[in-house]
Parts: sequence; structure tokens; C-alpha cells
Amino acid sequence: MILGVLVVASCATIDYPDRFVQTEGLPKVDFIRYADKDVVITQANMEEVVCIVGENLTSIHDLYFNDQKAVLNSSYMTANTLLVSVPKNMPAVETNKIYMYTKAGQEVTYDFKVLPPAPKLASMSLEWAQPGQTVTLYGSYLFAPLTVEFPGADPVEVSSSAGTSVDVVVPEGAQPGKVKVTTASGTAQSVFMYKDSRGMLFDFDGLTGLGNHGWNGHGASTDETAISGNFIQLGDGSAVINSDTWDESHFSFVYWPGSWNDPENYNDGANGIRLTDLADFSDWKNMALKFEMYIPSSNPWKGTALQFCMAGVDKVSFGGAVTDIYGNQVAGANNTYMTSNDTPRALYRPWAASGSFDTGDKWITVTIPFTDFSYGWDGNPSSGTLNADSFSSLWIFLCQGGEPKGEECTPIIKIDNIRAVPYK
Repeated sequence: MILGVLVVASCATIDYPDRFVQTEGLPKVDFIRYADKDVVITQANMEEVVCIVGENLTSIHDLYFNDQKAVLNSSYMTANTLLVSVPKNMPAVETNKIYMYTKAGQEVTYDFKVLPPAPKLASMSLEWAQPGQTVTLYGSYLFAPLTVEFPGADPVEVSSSAGTSVDVVVPEGAQPGKVKVTTASGTAQSVFMYKDSRGMLFDFDGLTGLGNHGWNGHGASTDETAISGNFIQLGDGSAVINSDTWDESHFSFVYWPGSWNDPENYNDGANGIRLTDLADFSDWKNMALKFEMYIPSSNPWKGTALQFCMAGVDKVSFGGAVTDIYGNQVAGANNTYMTSNDTPRALYRPWAASGSFDTGDKWITVTIPFTDFSYGWDGNPSSGTLNADSFSSLWIFLCQGGEPKGEECTPIIKIDNIRAVPYK
């Protein structure tokens, strides 16, 4: 009797002839190219997909770019090609090599450089710095070596940086305008501008001619700390403030548009103009209030919100009688809207995290998006809404603001170059 031999073919062999099978031996890389075009490359950006071309690539069990492990998908691996995405994290140790390991742990290397994505610029520590001063640029993928370029000046070479920030000395000859940063991965141009005078509302040096125009406000002054001429100062170093204090004489700057005429008008000299006539607020949701600030370490700010309240002429009247929030007729130049919950304002409280704040005896640039103008007098959400006409006036007042509340202090807060500009 002849016994038949039954041969059963593997389902994988019949139904899935291209199913990945790990092979023995060592891989060999001939070259690396772009995944979507037949161009040989020796470097690629993080998260970019590349194609490794060679022999016995199915023997690769693990693959690293520098010290960052890549994710291998066997569906994109054949003996001669391997598609893989460069890892998105920066290496702790940069060797500019690809490391390939077999299942048995054998290592094969290949020279290949990983570049970070193109740099991005977000902000500058002091937009009104003078040439010769050191500033910090903030952003992402700011990896050295890089160059920083201010308009009108030669590019500055920088040999070291933290990736998310870079320090640079403002070069001689720098002119107002946007800043550029160039790395091996590309060039970024800032949205912000160096010495930005766009949308300038108050520079206290005559550019707009505007200053205090209301009750108990402060005029401009200057001293040896000035960043660009005159500034306003809240607090004198001895006046005490806490979150329940109302002290306009020491801690308030106010600008109300309009004249004492009846009927009121808004073109009676520089102090009558509406701020909406100086800057275009039509795209206010993508704009911010910017200014430079100086708080000496000798007089830190330890509590109480700095309220930035802007309102339209429907709430602020300098000359004629208006109706207050209680329905009463009151004289012009009213301040009743300030304590109204339906007037949105920003509450600037940089001390909240640590309990105390100063700028280290230097000027900094502060950015407050207009979308942050969403609070009422007491720190709760405002019931009011903003539109492009809501920015005719400005009241800066150190008072109230809800929680958190800080201890008493005698702060000195200097402010200059108040402007309304795009920030994104």
C-alpha cells in the first residue's frame, strides 16, 4: 500500500504572500531618499518621512536616529526599502547617525543628520531695547548655530541657545521692524516688531500727544531708568496698596476722550480724540495691548490686580450728562463704568504664582491679548461683550480684581509705549 503524503501549505504563504517575515543576517543601506520623490538625501527634519534603500532591510528589528527610537511599521518594510518617520524629539546626544539593530542585537550604523523643524519666533523680552542691550527671543526650534537679523543691521551670529530661547545683543544700526532668525532648518520672521510704533496710543513723548485726561491721573515723568524718554509711574514707593484700596491719586492713569463742550466732540485738541481714531481695532480678537514695564526690586508688587479697562463712548462721556448703572443722571467725566461688571477688562496679575513680582531692575515688554479683556471689577467673568468700538478710552488702575489677593505693598510700576498691535 502506498501512503499518500498530504502537504498543507501555510495560509500565510497562500493568502498573504507579502506578509513581513523577519530575516537573519545584517542589513545594508545603499542610500536614503525622500519618501515622495527620487532624490537622495543626507539629512531630514524631525517628523519627516524618509525611504531607506538597501538590502536585507527586513532584518532590522530596532532603528534609532541618534538616540531617539523610530517607530517601525512592517507594512512599509521590504528587503530593499523601508519607510520610516524621523522621531519628533530632539536627541540627548547628537551623533548624526542612524543605528540599526537585528533581532540578535547586531548593530549597523549609517551617517545621517536630523534637523529640527524650521524655527518659530513668539516674543521678545524687550521690544524697545536700545542697541547694545541684551534681549531674549522666545520661540521654538531656536537651535544654534543660528543668526538673528534686525532691520538695518548686520546679522548677529549666535553659537549657543536653549532651543526655546536665545539671547542676543541688539546690534548698532538696528531699525524698527520685524526680526528674523535663521537656523540650518530655515528662517522665521516675527509677528512682533522691534521698536514697534504701530497702533501707538501713548508714548508720552509727543508722538500721539496723548496723556492723562481724567481725574487724579498721572502725568509723564522721566529718570535715569527710562527706556525711551517719558513714562508714567504708578506708586511713589511709600503709598501702600492692597486689594481693597481705592487710591486714584497714586495708582491710576486715565484717558477719557471727548471735550467739555456741550454737545461733546472728539476733535477738540489731542486730548479729545478717541483711541479708536488712532488704531484700527476691527481685528481686535487677533490684537493685544502691549507696553513696556519696569518694577524695581526694591519695591515689588505683591498683590492687587492691575486693571486695564477700555470702553467705548457709550460708557465714557467727558462733557455731557450720562446715565449711570443705577439709572441716575450724572455729570460728565464719570467713573461709574469702572466698577460695573458689564465693562470687560483685563486683570494683570503676574505676582499670582509666587506672591511677588518685579522686573529685576530692567524693562520688559508685556503683552495682554484683547481676548483676555473678559473680567468684571470683582474678578468674576464680565457680563458685557466687546466690539471694535469698545476701545475708545483707557483706564489703568491698581485695585480690586478678586482672587488671589496679595499682601500690602508699596510698589513702583513704570509704564511706557502703550500700543494696540497684532500679536498672532
